[in-house]
Amino acid sequence: MLFFIYVIAGLGAGIVTGLAGLSAAVVITPFLVSLCNWPGYDAVTVALASDVLASLFSAYTYYKNKNIDAKRGILVTFTAFIGTVIGSYCGYLFNLAQPNGLGYISMFTTVFLGIKFLVKPVTGGKDTSNSTENRGLSKTILAMILGSLIGWVCGFTGSGGGILMLTVFTLVLGYNLKVAVGTSTMIMSIVALTGTVSHVLMGAKIYIFPMTIIMFSCLIGAIFSAKFANKCEIKKLNRIVGIVY
Repeated sequence: MLFFIYVIAGLGAGIVTGLAGLSAAVVITPFLVSLCNWPGYDAVTVALASDVLASLFSAYTYYKNKNIDAKRGILVTFTAFIGTVIGSYCGYLFNLAQPNGLGYISMFTTVFLGIKFLVKPVTGGKDTSNSTENRGLSKTILAMILGSLIGWVCGFTGSGGGILMLTVFTLVLGYNLKVAVGTSTMIMSIVALTGTVSHVLMGAKIYIFPMTIIMFSCLIGAIFSAKFANKCEIKKLNRIVGIVY
């Protein structure tokens, strides 16, 4: 039964990562905590570790289809990296046991984005061929600042990063949905790796067998869902992403 739960958690997490840029933690952490009685901090560590490969391979798929803005993505990655380290330390201090405002903000943002993609799809926006148009230095700096805050949220809670990244890229930088998801997954692979290392160094326990099953299942789900997303017509993808959120 536990093996089945691990596989389902991993596949579900991989699908939402490759399809909508969501963090694997939104699926894996609730499964492990509620169904397997895992400590929250350890569950978040597994979720972050699973996010690394799932986001990396998803990002590669989007890159092959020219749906990543690498230049601005790298800049946001740098500030998100710093935020993640600080967030992981805060998560260790509070042990993820107390409710926090940012968690509710992340939840409400998820609901907002889901409704937005269903009611008002992101059918326009820039692709990578004209990514430098109408995107001044001020917007790039704003995205970097928001990236550091997003990194903090991801490091602290293990989730929310992909959701908030998608918000920044569609609303602040004006990406179309595919470029937003692709660039988000590229950044989240680095953020998740930073969070995983930070959590382990701060005392999170590693369960090799469950982690291996979950990470492999998550990777499979991400690869197939990312390929589907890049071939999918953008308006239809908006509907699917809205339902997933």
